[in-house]
Amino acid sequence: MNAFTEKVISLIKSIPQGRVATYGQIARLSGNPRAARQVSRILHSMSSKYGLPWHRVVNAKGEIVIGDPETAYEQKILLEREGLELINGKQINLRQYQWEQEDSYWDWLEG
Repeated sequence: MNAFTEKVISLIKSIPQGRVATYGQIARLSGNPRAARQVSRILHSMSSKYGLPWHRVVNAKGEIVIGDPETAYEQKILLEREGLELINGKQINLRQYQWEQEDSYWDWLEG
């Protein structure tokens, strides 16, 4: 597994309950700010294997963007169970719920 993928997995695992991160945010903190789509691919292919809280990752607008309606509904339910309120059933207020991860990221780098 390459270093970027390892960082992405570690960061996604670090998103606390009741918070979300964006694909771009995870990409930037993993060292490649232009790799938001790669973050999406990693989530899709490795969530089960690594127990990733995939539902805590949304797009830059705070929206659920999963194409499959059943999986999008599952994401909505999981976020609501963690106490997040969704706007129109599909959007998170990032000002309220976005994870401020910088401290955790630097701890990860040092550890």
